[in-house]
Amino acid sequence: MSETLNPTVAEADEESLARLRYRKALARKKRKEREAAGEIKELNITAMMDMMTILLVFLLKSFASSSAAITASEDVRPPVSSTRATPKDTVAITVTPKNILVGDKEVMRLQNGQLPADKLQGRLVLPLDAALKKEVEKLKYIAERNPSAPFSRELSVIADKKIPYDMLLTVLYTAGQNELENYRFVVLQKEGE
Repeated sequence: MSETLNPTVAEADEESLARLRYRKALARKKRKEREAAGEIKELNITAMMDMMTILLVFLLKSFASSSAAITASEDVRPPVSSTRATPKDTVAITVTPKNILVGDKEVMRLQNGQLPADKLQGRLVLPLDAALKKEVEKLKYIAERNPSAPFSRELSVIADKKIPYDMLLTVLYTAGQNELENYRFVVLQKEGE
């Protein structure tokens, strides 16, 4: 009788071990399924496009409402004024004692604070003329395709207070030859106003 019990006990142990292995395998499978359910297998492109559209609108709106950005430099010290007008975002010419810039790009270097004679044709500054032609073409191209951004023919002149008036007239003459007829001088506002 003891011989018959041993095989049944052994079979019972094997059967319970098989059940235990099955339960462990089942638990492992369920755990992996739970973990896999939390994983992102593919991106939802619709939600991403919605997010990008919102960001684009926000950035365009904040860019459109910002005033003109003027880069501060040791070379340029604009005169001080009591004006309350705010600068507009236009083509900007910066005249320093060392060089002339259109936007942030240097167009030409001055020699001893003067315009080089070989770069002049009468009152026309040739490198400045070429740079302004490119800017005006770009603005006209934008105006053709975007009616809300018309070509305003406006120019902002940022000049050091020590720049001679005759040089400013030459720069303004060159700008006028490129259809930039409405100009504003950028000045610093007096403290406390």
